[in-house]
Amino acid sequence: MVRFYLRFTGRVQGVGFRFFVAMNAERCHLTGWVKNMSDGSVTAEVQGTRVEIEKFLNLIQTGNRFVRVDEIEKEERPYEENEKRFHVRY
Repeated sequence: MVRFYLRFTGRVQGVGFRFFVAMNAERCHLTGWVKNMSDGSVTAEVQGTRVEIEKFLNLIQTGNRFVRVDEIEKEERPYEENEKRFHVRY
């Protein structure tokens, strides 16, 4: 199991992106969180297997008719053993 900090840029605020991320994280059996940032980006931390995270990132990169992800920055972080679910932070 691994954990990554992610920063998304593009058309990622005001388009339901946090809920799009949460839905796909749950679909891929990941735990963590997602949050809007004041600079217009969205940050998240996700944890699961590398395969699940790569599947998740492919879904996010594809986007939908509202979302457009231009860039994803990714940094590995320490795994958090007791985390049980994925949630949206405000």
